[in-house]
This record gives sequence, structure tokens and C-alpha cells, in this order.
Amino acid sequence: MVGVRVADPAGDAARVAEIYRPYVEQTDISFEEVAPTPDQMADRIRSTLAWTPWLVAEEDGRVVGYAYASRHRERAGYRWSVDISVYLEVAAQGRGVGRALYRELLALLQRQRFVNVYAGITLPNDASVGLHRAIGMEHIGTYDRVGYKFGQWLPVAWFGMRLTEPAEPPVEPIPFPEVGK
Repeated sequence: MVGVRVADPAGDAARVAEIYRPYVEQTDISFEEVAPTPDQMADRIRSTLAWTPWLVAEEDGRVVGYAYASRHRERAGYRWSVDISVYLEVAAQGRGVGRALYRELLALLQRQRFVNVYAGITLPNDASVGLHRAIGMEHIGTYDRVGYKFGQWLPVAWFGMRLTEPAEPPVEPIPFPEVGK
């Protein structure tokens, strides 16, 4: 049974960094070139939680994946939009863990009053495209040859979905710590 909870920067950072490391070192899914240390990951989790959720999925007390939301862009006019990401250990892939994480994440983002959710997917990546379509996202465009890793230029497909209809005037998003855990 998979449980989903809010990440603890001190307690989960090492495991989250361990899950993420192969994506950085062995794939072009992440455009990072150096995997973050546990301390750096703890800082990322802490920083993210100040505005948006960072969730982990556990099986038998072991973290097997995580998902988080981040600002879509820094300009004030984008504050109703977020980007989402999910990463799973290999053994957790294809078993509904990503969907469980995203289900909880999207519910929290809706409570925070976000309007739009986006995800960028390095292509090809059929599993990620399938997951994002399964949660209701639609392909909205592709940046051709936008990232460079492992000696090649790679495209990134962008997927999006509307969580709520935009209000006129917009209602301010609520920082994650204020919506409760």
C-alpha cells in the first residue's frame, strides 16, 4: 500500500536525492548535470514548501517517489500557474505511484487557488507522457532542441491543464503552509 505525505526536509532529503541521482547521471530526463547532495536537496525541499507542496510516496516505510510543484515563472503575473514534477525509483514505476502522488498534489494545488498546472517532458519519454495524459493534462507545445545533454540537443514537450476557471479579478494563491498539511 502506497501512502503519500508531505516531505520532511531533514528526514527525506537523502532518500529523495538517491531517487533523483540516476535521472541526473544516467538519463536526459533531467537537464541537471551534477546530482544534488542530500543537503542541497533538503534546501530545495524547504524552499519549495514555503510556497507549494513537496510530497513523498512511501511503501512499507520506505520513500519510493516524490512529486512537487514550483513557480511556473518568477514574474508576478504568473503567480496563478505552477509546474509539476514527479520522480520514482525504478521498482515503483508503472504501479500507480506517480498517479497517487499527482492526485494528492493536484488537490493541494487546487486548495491553494492555483489556476494552471504545467509539466515539461524531455522527449522521447512515453511513460511520462502517458502519466501526464492520464491525470488530464494535454500537450500544448514542444520546444525543439531546447536542452543539451549527453552530446545531443533534445526537445521538451509541454503539457498543461486548468485546475480551476480563472476569476475576474483573480483570487490570490495561498502559500502552502497556510492551507494545512
